[in-house]
Amino acid sequence: MFSWFGKVSFVPFSKVQDFAVHLKDGRLMGSRCKACGYKTFPPRADCPDCLSGDFEFVEYNGKGKVFTYSTIAAAPTGFDDIAPYTVVVVDLEEGGRLLGWLGESIELNDLDIGMAVQTVPRIDEASEEIKVYYTIERAGTTWGKAPQPHLG
Repeated sequence: MFSWFGKVSFVPFSKVQDFAVHLKDGRLMGSRCKACGYKTFPPRADCPDCLSGDFEFVEYNGKGKVFTYSTIAAAPTGFDDIAPYTVVVVDLEEGGRLLGWLGESIELNDLDIGMAVQTVPRIDEASEEIKVYYTIERAGTTWGKAPQPHLG
């Protein structure tokens, strides 16, 4: 499943591996500790507050505000074919931060710190392998989702 992320190398197994399946289904998922209720994004299998390993996935709405952003011109190996590109760090409304690609609905000149945005799960089916990722779009952007989550 982690091969769906494409150029990013992850370990082959994780207790939160279903995160990739949810993302592929159009859902942005965090985790909640069943012992103390602590929520995290990205999802974590072990609670940073009480150290419990008992967690459940919770769906996030993806709304947030731009914390910072950067345009990468001198890209690392593996990303040099798509440079320049802009990545955005978003403070999520429900807690946590994520890093996503600047989407097509926002012009770079319009991007601003504190701007309200929407994180949108994406699938790139043009490549041989499915690639899942998210883009940062204008607030209010909508997208399709698969039927109700079928995993943890």
